[in-house]
Amino acid sequence: MKIALLAILGLFLGALSGAAPGIGAGLAWVEIAQTTSFEGYSGMLVFFTFMPLGAAIGGTGGALLFALLAMRDDAIAIEREPAAGPVRSQD
Repeated sequence: MKIALLAILGLFLGALSGAAPGIGAGLAWVEIAQTTSFEGYSGMLVFFTFMPLGAAIGGTGGALLFALLAMRDDAIAIEREPAAGPVRSQD
């Protein structure tokens, strides 16, 4: 369950962090390729092509990264060890 929850968290965070570079790459493409802005074509190109691609790549990478971290129990401490009970004195 821990692995699945961390994979979903990685998917969400990866999608968010992948969409921003996707928008940046799309804006760079529009400027370099001199894409026409007639009726918002360049904006649609950026937000319907580059942003979803960046989000998909980032989401996949984030989910894989978080799932790998969750499978390695020694690398990340998710669960706490139970606290030791009261110390009994030996009278």
